[in-house]
Amino acid sequence: MAGILVMMGPVNGYAGAGNSKIAESGRITAETAAGADPGPEITAPSAILMEASTGTVICEKNADEPRNPASVTKIMTLILIFDALQSGKIHLTDEVVTSAHAKSMGGSQVFLEEGEIQTVETLIKCIVIASGNDASVAMAEFVGGDEGTFVKMMNERAKGLGMEHTKFIDCCGLTNSPEHVTTARDIALMSRELITKYPQITNYTTIWMENITHVTKQGSKEFGLSNTNKLLKMSTNFEVTGLKTGSTSIAKYCLSATAKKDGVELIAAIMAAPDYKARFKDAVTLLNYGYGNCRLYKDETPPELPKLPVNGGKEPEVELSYGEPFTYLGLHGEDFSGMERELMLEEDVNAPVKAGDRLGTLSYRLNGEEVGNVPVIAAQNVDTAGFADYMKWMTGWWRMKGEEAGGTFHR
Repeated sequence: MAGILVMMGPVNGYAGAGNSKIAESGRITAETAAGADPGPEITAPSAILMEASTGTVICEKNADEPRNPASVTKIMTLILIFDALQSGKIHLTDEVVTSAHAKSMGGSQVFLEEGEIQTVETLIKCIVIASGNDASVAMAEFVGGDEGTFVKMMNERAKGLGMEHTKFIDCCGLTNSPEHVTTARDIALMSRELITKYPQITNYTTIWMENITHVTKQGSKEFGLSNTNKLLKMSTNFEVTGLKTGSTSIAKYCLSATAKKDGVELIAAIMAAPDYKARFKDAVTLLNYGYGNCRLYKDETPPELPKLPVNGGKEPEVELSYGEPFTYLGLHGEDFSGMERELMLEEDVNAPVKAGDRLGTLSYRLNGEEVGNVPVIAAQNVDTAGFADYMKWMTGWWRMKGEEAGGTFHR
């Protein structure tokens, strides 16, 4: 790209949470600047640790092996519920009528009765806190019309997220179908989508206990919800923010755990842990490893952008903006004080220009190597000037020349 090169000095980074390879044993190995790190040892046969804002994989173990996720399936159900809320298709206060099919769900449930009415928000709590299969089906029917249609929506959404090894058969993970599978990597991908696109989910995932009220033909009765994610009550050096547990005889013990510390959000996905406690222990091991080895750099004060001249436009210049903020996950305890920025802008911009057109790049270099970049885009449309625009411009030009000469311009 031909452009104007602007060099910027060092900028500050932020402390935070490595890229790893699959180990042959129970350990996860990670590459570091000093060589091979033995990494954390976990009992689960499949797991991954991801940083949420960048999507960087810190470490993984058999992360692409398809397995049954049990109730971790409900993360995708929640994504579709929040998609519908965001679009205005449904609202938190909408009332949902429990169908006979929803009532018939076994496994973990909140014991909804056929014909029972609950609000969307109450059912979200039932799904998130108590992992209610009946509540999941009730919401699937409310959003999709029926569970089958909703499951098709789940699979389409998964495809859009790049979840290459996932197929959903139901909306709650109760099925024992061998076709109902996902991977630790795909769990991390959908977990990332939920917590970054809909951060309000933590208003529900951090609730430890809450009561709901069943109102049926038999009368009104309180029912207590207790969170299945016991990490919320474990002593850790990070803040647990979610996310979802799952277990069946086929899936064994699964977990997507999310946490925050020093502005860094991590996702630990565990599949097929051998017992109830092992999944939580493995998650803590991975999260501690992540927070102990990685740092996150965020450029919160990028350089101010000039306006660029536009040839043949109705406007003489176009305003610029950054397409996205820049974040970079250092995997080896890098010192970000030497981070340098390099701005390159197009020198020759011709109309028409559409808002969003890429007109430059802001690159970031650390120790002489580029570690990433963000696009510089047009912040407005600039249409091509027509004959009337040229006549207006010429009139203004002649008037200015006349005033400079001390005379009067006459049409």
